[in-house]
Amino acid sequence: MKLLRYGDPGQEKPGILDQNGNIRDLSAHVTDISGDVLDDDQLAAIAAYDIASLPLVEGNPRIGPCVTGVGKFLCIGLNYSDHAEEAGMDVPPEPVLFFKATSAICGPNDDVEIPRGSSATDWEVELGVVIGKEAKYISEAEALDHVAGYCVINDVSERDFQIRRSGQWAKGKSADTFGPIGPWLVTRDEVPNPQALSMYLDVNGKRFQSGTTETMVYGVAYVVAYLSQFMSLQPGDIISTGTPPGVGMGQKPEPVYLKPGDVMELGVDGLGVQKQKTVQA
Repeated sequence: MKLLRYGDPGQEKPGILDQNGNIRDLSAHVTDISGDVLDDDQLAAIAAYDIASLPLVEGNPRIGPCVTGVGKFLCIGLNYSDHAEEAGMDVPPEPVLFFKATSAICGPNDDVEIPRGSSATDWEVELGVVIGKEAKYISEAEALDHVAGYCVINDVSERDFQIRRSGQWAKGKSADTFGPIGPWLVTRDEVPNPQALSMYLDVNGKRFQSGTTETMVYGVAYVVAYLSQFMSLQPGDIISTGTPPGVGMGQKPEPVYLKPGDVMELGVDGLGVQKQKTVQA
């Protein structure tokens, strides 16, 4: 299934894509797409509905973040060896964990704000993992059973804030609109191998990132199990699993960063496409 949320910010309704790619309204069956409907039983109940009989959503509504009520927005850094190389950093011996503020979450096609004082706002296409069942001290073998599904994430980053402003990375990762998620939450039954997904990101029509989850240093199952050793993962939590090479910071001979009016388009195989215009905050 491809679950989504549509409507104006703060007034989104739950929806599902039918076999023709049309949005059908799920409001009569669930209040929203959030952690309390993401366990296997709830998802099976949604799958059992006659999707074609649900109300058709007319027009071209705004698509909101594919999950609401996110408790934790966890991110894995330097998880592609070639990205670590372009960043001038060693591949870490264990996954690097940082957090984005949940207030950074926005819709997949919403404008992305360049923060005040920014000189180095950058892009990162990533595979997002949405937790469906609590995970605490789990093994790698059982990790994917705790995943509800997957989505596209743009881990927008301000490199000066991240690297040169002291402390952890969160300051460079958490500005409002720095976490576009969606357009859909694609349930895990439609993604039999999360380590075989191609991804790309263009800026103003130029391809900057082109990669595959096959080259992750630490795969999805390992990351979910690993994180569960340090904290419980709750339904609705999101994990952003790292980016392939091609970010603005790594361009040669000089870095290339976003400016107002730029347009990013990015996608992950089978998970949909995002498109954002940048504006000055």
